[in-house]
Amino acid sequence: MRGFIRIKKTQLQQIAFLVSNLMIRAFTPVEITMILVKTEAGQQVFRDRSVRLTPRQRSAFILFDGRRSTGEILRACDGVADADIDALVTLGLLDRVGSPSETAPQLPRADATASVAERQQRYKDAYPVAVRLAGALGLRGFRLNLAIEGATSFEQLLALAPRIRAAVGDEKATELDAALGS
Repeated sequence: MRGFIRIKKTQLQQIAFLVSNLMIRAFTPVEITMILVKTEAGQQVFRDRSVRLTPRQRSAFILFDGRRSTGEILRACDGVADADIDALVTLGLLDRVGSPSETAPQLPRADATASVAERQQRYKDAYPVAVRLAGALGLRGFRLNLAIEGATSFEQLLALAPRIRAAVGDEKATELDAALGS
């Protein structure tokens, strides 16, 4: 009889844990379909480690790129809970994509009247310039070079232009600007 009661207590504890976990998830302010992006403050905190983050929070923070939903990141990171993401949002390290507090740099605007063929030609002209500029950075430009190689359209390459400019300087970036037509 005593063994039976212990099993029952264990089962009740498990059920209570599951129910409380479900209730916490049901009332969590972070939605699973929400797409979050790093803020400027978040990027600075990540670089200088001025705010102590748990290893789980750091690994989740790295994955927030403005493309993946919160649910995808929760599935990708073992042990990361909604509370970890809530803490990152509360600290101001993450924000919703397109929110007014997001301080993303302004991208150079492409000519709105540019035809599809013209944008393709601009991409073909600008891609080798961008690869050459990033390649000249050596190992410092490795990640940038990977991002450039991953750009498959004029718009994606145009979005990378500010990063390229920041890495190589304004003087060298003028050739890329001319190729992009911006």
